[in-house]
Amino acid sequence: MPVELNILAWGAVLLLVHIFAAAHLKTRQYGARWNVGARDETLPPLRPMAGRIVRAQANFQETFPIAIVALIGVVVADRTSEWTTLGGWIWLGARVLYLPLYGLGVPVVRTLVFAVSLAGLAMVLTPLFRG
Repeated sequence: MPVELNILAWGAVLLLVHIFAAAHLKTRQYGARWNVGARDETLPPLRPMAGRIVRAQANFQETFPIAIVALIGVVVADRTSEWTTLGGWIWLGARVLYLPLYGLGVPVVRTLVFAVSLAGLAMVLTPLFRG
């Protein structure tokens, strides 16, 4: 199996981590009854850390489809290489770091880590644009 698909599978696990981290913090604030309910009521704003984790989840969900296209794309096009593998691992590693950095409210470094993740995706996407 191509390593890029393994990276993608770990990306799916990371998405689950984002989802459960956000749900845990929301449930801690709003209660178990909210969690199992219809969630129709108007709620107070999330506490800062919970809000940041929810935003980190949204950010991951916005960029994960790009990673899916890139990683599956190089496999389908038979364009995998050490370069695409390295780019995939860079993307995944940066995304793993991004969640706690965002959750803890670390400025600047969080943005730099996001930029590194995009550079990793660019490494994976580049072979798809070569004829």
